Amino acid sequence: MTMKKSCSTSGRPGSMLARLMVGSMLFLVLGCVALPDGIAPVQDFELQRYLGRWYEIARLDHSFERGLVNVTAEYTLEEDGRVRVINKGYRPTENAWETAEGVAAFVGATDVGRLKVSFFGPFYGGYNIIALDKAAYQYALVCGPNRSYLWILAREPQLDPVVIETLVGRARELGFATEDLIMVDQTPVERFAGSDG
Repeated sequence: MTMKKSCSTSGRPGSMLARLMVGSMLFLVLGCVALPDGIAPVQDFELQRYLGRWYEIARLDHSFERGLVNVTAEYTLEEDGRVRVINKGYRPTENAWETAEGVAAFVGATDVGRLKVSFFGPFYGGYNIIALDKAAYQYALVCGPNRSYLWILAREPQLDPVVIETLVGRARELGFATEDLIMVDQTPVERFAGSDG
């Protein structure tokens, strides 16, 4: 298996907001809250167990995340039943943290791992949990509305290589370009010179 290491240089300078706006618009144009053909979200999903912090272990890279390392996603339940989403990543080239806040809601039944996420007003993109450690909720495989969006998430900054290989294999079987996955650098931020964490 060949995976690219997340580079610590940004392809283009610019604000996180601008990247998120472009990314959100692309998400909408390319599929909204669709589920890719031939892919099913996990069943018997338990939102309460999914809440909390997840570390991005690997991803198919996109402009709105390019150059970010130490990426996390934090999910908390709001009173109205929606899920608050806070994505955070560190950009070493700018010695800065970037944060994006959004909301997520179920597309259908609440025991199915199919949600929609918005970081930009009323516009939503698909968030589909397609593999999950149902025993302990320690890792997940998530895709967007098409096969251009894929993430491996874990509860800890590192994930057992055997589990990663299994998830990558599953993604490959489902038609994702796993050769383009990049491993996300989860080096503790304090080790980046001048980081203000």
